[in-house]
Order: sequence, then structure tokens, then C-alpha cells
Amino acid sequence: MARTEKVELTVLCLIHRDNKYLLQDRVKEDWKGYTLPGGHVEKGESIVDAVIREMKEETGLTVFHPKLCGVKQFPIEDGRYIVFLFTSDNFEGEVVSSDEGSMHWVNKEELYKEDLVSDFTELLQVMLDEKLTEFQYVVTDDNWKVVLK
Repeated sequence: MARTEKVELTVLCLIHRDNKYLLQDRVKEDWKGYTLPGGHVEKGESIVDAVIREMKEETGLTVFHPKLCGVKQFPIEDGRYIVFLFTSDNFEGEVVSSDEGSMHWVNKEELYKEDLVSDFTELLQVMLDEKLTEFQYVVTDDNWKVVLK
């Protein structure tokens, strides 16, 4: 059995201040709706450098000292898609939108009034619950099941 597999590395970041989260109203059909900004790790780039770069590109904010708080993963053809999950309340700059989607500060109390991506609740749970560190999709007979650990 091979000990390596094809892997796509990505990052997401929950930027927060006061009682609000910075969410992206994502326009791409593969994960459409309000979600966290993020993107791919470039070849040779550190994971932390990737989240700082992606936040600048997608939100206009410079994030300092992002904290790794979990991992999301799911199967892809011949491999695995891994998302490193970060949080940050240490940033500067002015929020801008990108071609990925428009950025919005959303009050925590009004979060579920928005059109959130389908797995946002579980994603946020892993990021905020100190007892959880992993969000995994397990696929059996074309049925996708969320497993939180």
C-alpha cells in the first residue's frame, strides 16, 4: 500500500472583532453562500504564510499571528483535500471584496439569518470548540457523512 497520496492544501480563517465575524458571500457554485475567506497554499509556501496572503488578497486585511484551530478534510479523486482552519482577531487595514465574493461583517446573533454554505455550522463548531480539532467527510456509497473529532 502506498504511503503517499495526492493532496490539495488550503486555508480558511475566521476573522473576528467585537461580536462580529468577517464572512465572504462566495460566488463560485462549488461552495456558494456565506463562508470564511481562504484559498490554496502555493507550492513551497508555509501554511501560515498562505493564510496571511489569502486574507490580504480576499479581504484586504493584514492578519497577524493567525492561530491554527483545526483541520477539515475530504476525499478527492486519488487523494485528499485538506483545509487548515485558523482564527484571528489581530489585523489591520480596510475590508475590501474580491472576485471570490463580497465581504461582510456579520453579527454572531444574526449569523443564521444569512445564506450560509451547507457545512458552515460544523465548520464553526470545530473552530470554536476547544475539544474539537478535526472536521472530516467520510464517504460511503456516495453518501457524505460529517465526522467531528
